[in-house]
Order: sequence, then structure tokens, then C-alpha cells
Amino acid sequence: MKRTIVPLTMMLALSACSSPPQPAVAELHNEAGKLNQQVRQLTNQASAIERQSQLNLNSTSGAWLVPAANTPVELLSNAGKIRLSLSHVAQEANGTRAILHLRSADAASLPGMTAKIQWGQLDAASGKPLQAESLSQEIAIPSSLMPQPDAEVPLRLSGVMPQQLIYVRVHDLVVTSPAASAEKQP
Repeated sequence: MKRTIVPLTMMLALSACSSPPQPAVAELHNEAGKLNQQVRQLTNQASAIERQSQLNLNSTSGAWLVPAANTPVELLSNAGKIRLSLSHVAQEANGTRAILHLRSADAASLPGMTAKIQWGQLDAASGKPLQAESLSQEIAIPSSLMPQPDAEVPLRLSGVMPQQLIYVRVHDLVVTSPAASAEKQP
């Protein structure tokens, strides 16, 4: 009889070990999953910031933006220092849409200007832009009647989906009209 009690006791003890996880354990697993996702996202962003820095380090004209970096860059132009950034990068029927933000670094009013926008992918091996597959367009930023240190330009970046869009280059910035003056001349 003792022989049947020992296995029965062991079965009961083992069944207690295999009971469904407690709510606290399930919550910890959920939190660990969220933290892993955040770490992956931060790692991807750090890699994109490094890529953006390398592109701008070797650039003699224009500024390179890597959407995944989510970090502004400065462009030294004939309109002065301008901080550039991208936001609202999203898929559109035949490509990507985004908003290009321009801000005068010294808070002076932005003049009217034109610029060329180039976008595309990088070569995975060299990290350099695939020139043959890049696309471009010209944008115009009109001068404002009221002095404003910033402007937003909606971009339609055809031919490349957001997950494929690796860079946006802003170059050949030309002032078309002086910045509006805050003071009226007599």
C-alpha cells in the first residue's frame, strides 16, 4: 500500500508544478516582450543615426536624412544654417509620403527658396546610395508674408515604399526671394 501512496503523492506534486502560469508571470512575460521590442527599435534607430552621420560627414553639398534616424540635420546654405527633419513617413499608393521640416537655425525668417530632393536606397555592401535607382524632384518653399523661422513641405516620394526608403537628400538650395522683414521700411 505504501508503494501506491508514493507514486500518487509524486503525481500530485508534479501536477502542481505544471499548473497554468500565474497572472503575474504572464504579465512579466508581456513586459519582457515589450522591452525586447523597444530595444530592437532603439538599436535600429541608433544604426540609422550612424548611417545618417556617415552620409553627412562625407557630404560637400546638401544634407542627407535617413527617415529611421528620426533626427534633424543642419544644412549650411546661402540662406544660412537650416535644420532639416522628416516626419509622418507613411505608405502611399505608389510610394511614400512624408513632411520635410525646415527651420532657420538662428530663428531668422526663412526666405523663399527652391531645392532638389533626391531619395532612394543604399547599397547593402558599400553603404553608398544606389544612384541608378534614385529618384528626384524639385520643391519650392514660398516666402511668407509674416516672418516665420520654419516651413513644412509635403513630399511625395514615388517608387519606394517606406520600408525601402533609406535616404532623402536635400541639395541645390537656391534663395528665390528675401525673407520677410519684421520691421517695415519707411
